[in-house]
Amino acid sequence: MSAANPASGPVLVLAAYLLGAVPFGWILGKMAVGRDVRREGSGNIGATNVARSLGWGAGTLTLMLDVAKGAFAVWAASRFTGQEAVALAAAIAVVLGHVFPIYLGFKGGKGVATGLGAFLVLDPAAAGLAGVVFAVTVLASRKVSAGSIAAAGALPVVLRGLGRSPATWVTGLFCSLVIIVRHRENIRRLLSGTEPELGAPKR
Repeated sequence: MSAANPASGPVLVLAAYLLGAVPFGWILGKMAVGRDVRREGSGNIGATNVARSLGWGAGTLTLMLDVAKGAFAVWAASRFTGQEAVALAAAIAVVLGHVFPIYLGFKGGKGVATGLGAFLVLDPAAAGLAGVVFAVTVLASRKVSAGSIAAAGALPVVLRGLGRSPATWVTGLFCSLVIIVRHRENIRRLLSGTEPELGAPKR
C-alpha cells in the first residue's frame, strides 16, 4: 500500500458506502426493460434474481458490476491512503452500502458479489478459496444461495487459517455475518426444501 493522503480516509469510507449503494441490478432492469426487479422473483436486486427475472445476460452484467464496485472501493481506499485500516473499513462500508442502499430506502441486496470484489483486493487467496467453496457447494446442491452461505461461512475460517491479521479476520467475519443474516429467508427455504435450484424459472 502506498501512503498518499491518510486524512482522506473518512471521505473514502463514505464514498465506499455510496458506491456500494448503487443498485446496478435495479438500474439495469429499469434501463433495459422498464421493470423493477424488486417486484419480480425473490424481490432481490442481486445478480441471481436479475438473471431469473431479466435473463442471464443482465444477471451476468449485474454480477460483474457488483464485484467491480466492491473491488474499486477497497482499491481506492488503499491507493489513496496507504492504510490497511481504511481499506478494511471501506470493505465493510461497500458491503453495507449494497445491503442497505440509501438510494432504495436501505433495502438492497445480500452483499455476496460486492463482498467478493472487496476481498479479491484485500486478500485474493482467501477470496479464491471461498470461491472454490461456493462453486463446489453450488455444483453439489444446484442452489446458488447454499453456495453463497457456505462461501460466506468459509471466508473467516480461511482468513484465520492463512494467518491473516486480527483486523482482516474480524472484517471478514463481520461481512460474512451480514451476508448470512441477509440469507435468512433462503436458509428457511433450504431447510424446508423449497429453495429454487440453479436455472429454475422465476417465481
